[in-house]
Amino acid sequence: MSSGPVLTPKDPWIRGSVLLTASLFIVSAVVGFVVLPLLQPSIHPRTIWQAICSAAGVVKLPSSGAPVEPDFVISSVVMKSGMLEGSDAKAIGRGATLAHQCAICHGATGISHTNFPNLAGQYAEAIYKQLNDFKSGARVNATMSPFAQALTDQGMRDVADYYASLPKLKNVGEAPIIVTNGAPLRNIPPCGSCHGDIDHKIGAPWLDGEPSNYIRAQLEAFASDARRNDISEQMRNIARGLTPQEIEASANYYSLLPPVSDAQR
Repeated sequence: MSSGPVLTPKDPWIRGSVLLTASLFIVSAVVGFVVLPLLQPSIHPRTIWQAICSAAGVVKLPSSGAPVEPDFVISSVVMKSGMLEGSDAKAIGRGATLAHQCAICHGATGISHTNFPNLAGQYAEAIYKQLNDFKSGARVNATMSPFAQALTDQGMRDVADYYASLPKLKNVGEAPIIVTNGAPLRNIPPCGSCHGDIDHKIGAPWLDGEPSNYIRAQLEAFASDARRNDISEQMRNIARGLTPQEIEASANYYSLLPPVSDAQR
């Protein structure tokens, strides 16, 4: 048997170890449950207790029990598979007539050659949703909002059907990692999993051929909460996690197109 001294709670090493462990636990708890939740841009706890509940994943309702209403207009469009199926030549013709008003920005054939988005071949559901959001105020633009407010629901469907009937643009660049693989460790899916190439999520726009300045501006608007008409805050959560280099890489990639002939202008 060992003849060394027996350690007791009164031993200074034991006391020091316990004190150090307790201190680390307290500091870690304060940082994890109070400091970090208070620093999150998307979380606005009004008390320390709300910050602790938020960090623990416990949602605390207001004392009145009433739901918290957003302080901005949210998108009212419910996206459903096949929601715009059944368009015919008459609908496309009506849409082409209405689209004359769009040509000054989006081009006579849906190709703008400017920093306005290209609409040729765009998913009809994506155009329909954005027009509805401009009309309701869920998305605001000095040019698009007045135009959308003048459209009926059928008019929005017709415009969407017309642009969807045009040839889809396809870029010729080499896709960066953020487009093909995303950033799994940061919960960022590949861009192509929603916006085409890999898969398509209903309501998500086809991005091939969109001007780099436009894509960059929209990602930055989502990241800053200036644009908030995405479904379930999905794009805002993704954009907040993107680095400036990833935003630049995706914007540059999607804007790469083969030369456009004069006939397409």
